[in-house]
Amino acid sequence: MTNRRTLLKLAGLAPISSVMPARAEEPVFSHAVSLFGDIKYKPDFTHFDYVNPKAPKGGKVRQWVLGSFDSLNPNSLKGDPAAVTVLESLMVDSLDEPGTRYGLIAESVSHPGDVSSVTFKLRAEAKFHDGQPITPEDVVWSFDKIKANLPTRAEYYKNVVKAEKTGDRLVTFTFDQKNNRELPSIVGQLVVMPKHWWTANGPDGKPRDVSASTLEIPLGSGPYKIKSVNPGAGIVLERVPDYWGKDLPVNVGQNNFDEMSYVYFQTQLVAFEGFKGDQVDYNYESSSKNWATGYDFPAVKQGRVVLEKIALKKVSGMQGWALNMRKPQFQDVRVRRAFDLAFDFEWANQNLFFGQYTRSRSYFNNSEMEAKGLPSAEELALLTPLKEQLPPEVFTTEYANPVNPDATARRKNLREAAKLLADAGWVASQTGGKNTLKNAKGEILSAEFLLYSPLFERIALPYKEQLELLGITISLRSIDVAQYQKRVESFDYDIIVGSFAQSLSPGNEQRYFFGSAAADQNGSSNYVGIKNPAIDKLIDKVIFAKDRAGLVTACRALDRALMWNHYMVPHWYIPYERVAYWNRFGRPEKTPDYNLGFPGLWWWDEAKAKKTAAG
Repeated sequence: MTNRRTLLKLAGLAPISSVMPARAEEPVFSHAVSLFGDIKYKPDFTHFDYVNPKAPKGGKVRQWVLGSFDSLNPNSLKGDPAAVTVLESLMVDSLDEPGTRYGLIAESVSHPGDVSSVTFKLRAEAKFHDGQPITPEDVVWSFDKIKANLPTRAEYYKNVVKAEKTGDRLVTFTFDQKNNRELPSIVGQLVVMPKHWWTANGPDGKPRDVSASTLEIPLGSGPYKIKSVNPGAGIVLERVPDYWGKDLPVNVGQNNFDEMSYVYFQTQLVAFEGFKGDQVDYNYESSSKNWATGYDFPAVKQGRVVLEKIALKKVSGMQGWALNMRKPQFQDVRVRRAFDLAFDFEWANQNLFFGQYTRSRSYFNNSEMEAKGLPSAEELALLTPLKEQLPPEVFTTEYANPVNPDATARRKNLREAAKLLADAGWVASQTGGKNTLKNAKGEILSAEFLLYSPLFERIALPYKEQLELLGITISLRSIDVAQYQKRVESFDYDIIVGSFAQSLSPGNEQRYFFGSAAADQNGSSNYVGIKNPAIDKLIDKVIFAKDRAGLVTACRALDRALMWNHYMVPHWYIPYERVAYWNRFGRPEKTPDYNLGFPGLWWWDEAKAKKTAAG
């Protein structure tokens, strides 16, 4: 998640007097919040620098989504919600400065110097699509319902203990801790639902239920509303011509298409065929093989489809094989390390990825927060009190992945893995004519890779072969996206592909990535099941860092602790984005530093569209 903090605070308390009590000064409201440093855009800014303020309106854009849906209510665990929203949030991100957010529904924001609460002043003109104003009551009700219905949101907002109306257009959120610099921004991400709509009866005459799935088109407040729904297959949004926020500086030059379609596909391969067949307009490419070999079709050669590599200033987080420590076989760090030693990244990069990737060695790859060398004095100040709870290598050795430049190195790594497994009590045996490993209880060391994409099958299969050389019994199971999501939400797997996207300003989201409380919370992103008090303490150091230098130090310390516990078998990253699109759009000359800006900043270009169609 992106993280922010206000620079303008309450001026503080007056000096204590023996004659009269101290009195707090009036709160100072700001148009934006920032985690550290200056706010780039001043209160009188007219638009973001990365938009075309004169972008034309019109045309259509089609995007693909993986899976299916059977609900239009994203604020319920019941059903599979569609990947669209027609509601606005209190504040909105800037895409060219890290850790800064500007008012949307909220006109301005204020919090005291100890960050014990935050107050938002709502815009008088903010309204839902039925013309009803967005009120503090809507904000409070939305917060309460989202926190009650969604366990992951409850964890995200766990330090926000109360939301209440404190004025005609004021709503205040109270925190149970002080100096958590990210909490004002976290609350600013809140999406506001229409209380009057959800508490009324639906077309069937029965009360609506915000905790249930539904295919009734919901009332929105944003620049688009739902035009049509094809359950499980697609959704079409249409632009709202009298959208209340269309002239706000945060929206100028954006939301330019008259229609936006979301087309659902069951697999990425089928989605790509849909892109090639001009059923969708844009493809974010995640497969190195497809990028190298899949775009040899006529529309690319004719210039009707454009390919681009776009570099962004962002952290390459961690992706890897997540080893579920809720399963007994992965509770021993030696077993997890053995799985890492068996993964031959160099072979995969050469034979499967066309040499495009770099091996991940950090949860904050490609950033100043990546731990390198030995711990600094500042890091040791955080790590030393936790020494008994951390692997000794955290203090003595720079983390490095096993490397397999040749067959000799591969055999050496497998021998080291075999020794670790033996030390962990797994003894070579024969079961049904196969080499296996058994422990003292006679249990076989086995694991299943749970997958949903054929793209990962080709990566898991050679890895399976290496693991089986060690005597580990391995199976692969590929299921559809809906089943996969359900099993991941309930942690019903041995090994999955786990991904932890990081921002330039990490904060509270680390708790539901790696925190102990999230390990037992269905639907959380603690895929590994980490329950480590040292990790919890280091996460708090990240959250409560007082300045940028302190944040970087805390992230490096956390990075060391995570890597040396071998919770993941690291995958890889690439320092640029790969995109392909049909050449019928205009876009700003400069891509924002931290986001591709599609589709919000793009627009329909009639001349290009005619040329592409003619081709």
